Amino acid sequence: MLLVNGAEGEGGGQIVRSSLALSLVTGRPVRIDNIRARRSKPGLMRQHLTAVLAAAEVGDAEVQGAALGSSRLTFMPRRLPTAGDFEFRVGTAGSTMLVLQTILAPLLLTAATSHLVLEGGTHNPLAPPFDFVHNSYSPLLDRMGPKVEMQLSRPGFYPAGGGRCEVVVKPTQVLGPLSLLERGALRDQRVRAVVANLPLSIAQRECQHALRRLDWPTAYGQTLVWEKSTSPGNVVFVELEFEQLTEVFTAYGERGKPAESVAEEVTLAAAEYLKTDAPVGEYLADQLLLPLGLGAHLGTGGGAFRTGPLTEHSRTHIALLRQFLKIDINISEAADETVTVEVSPQ
Repeated sequence: MLLVNGAEGEGGGQIVRSSLALSLVTGRPVRIDNIRARRSKPGLMRQHLTAVLAAAEVGDAEVQGAALGSSRLTFMPRRLPTAGDFEFRVGTAGSTMLVLQTILAPLLLTAATSHLVLEGGTHNPLAPPFDFVHNSYSPLLDRMGPKVEMQLSRPGFYPAGGGRCEVVVKPTQVLGPLSLLERGALRDQRVRAVVANLPLSIAQRECQHALRRLDWPTAYGQTLVWEKSTSPGNVVFVELEFEQLTEVFTAYGERGKPAESVAEEVTLAAAEYLKTDAPVGEYLADQLLLPLGLGAHLGTGGGAFRTGPLTEHSRTHIALLRQFLKIDINISEAADETVTVEVSPQ
């Protein structure tokens, strides 16, 4: 049994999620101690528990410690991941995308198509939003061989949740290589400001401010009202579509936070990304490590990407992949502070 210290590195929930995914793919049982030890509320929260139960269903796993607040978890899959029709409900505004992150990679390698229904939060400040996974991450998975189709049925914002999305995973027996060393030409750029159960004028102010700060024409702006949300919500996206990938930057409205401040936050994130010519942003870098690692472990894929300075989140993820998989991960830092990460079989 592999022992994982949940307090290592950034000490958060990704250690749990990736450990479960890697346990499913490799068939190796795992015990995770000190779960989320570096968080203000340690132990399993609702979204982490949902991820554990989802992983257990996909791999028919025997689980010990699957309870709210648990700081230790033992996970023993009894079979390799199996496709199916699954429904997972977080029950709070906890992130559906983080639940998906736990089981998506294992389902990419099954023998048949899976259909998923996920309910909970779809747009959470501390997790990748649906739009990032749909527009940025899943198209890159498609280039590796599988196909991931996603549909947002109903948005779910913090703190009420209530969102719903559907995901179809068409797997592949081979995870091919992926190289993202250059962005390629800019094909499209846009600002999308969205409100749910709030005045449209909020989104209009955000869109206008973001376009002005980015010095983009008004044609690149869009305001939307999401009608089906069960709670108020506001989110602004800046999307940059290059030949090789699309990057998505996000900021959320909050009670008492001016619309212009929300727009300022998302434009600053986009501007920071554009300071270098590295194609992969910090959040996408973290997401790509798992499928590249699995492809290298299987001997069919791996690859390389260029990004900015690695976050503690990514460095923790790399250490975990090295613990589970027989792969090499080489990190090269350039003078311009960009970093090239190469993932290959041992």
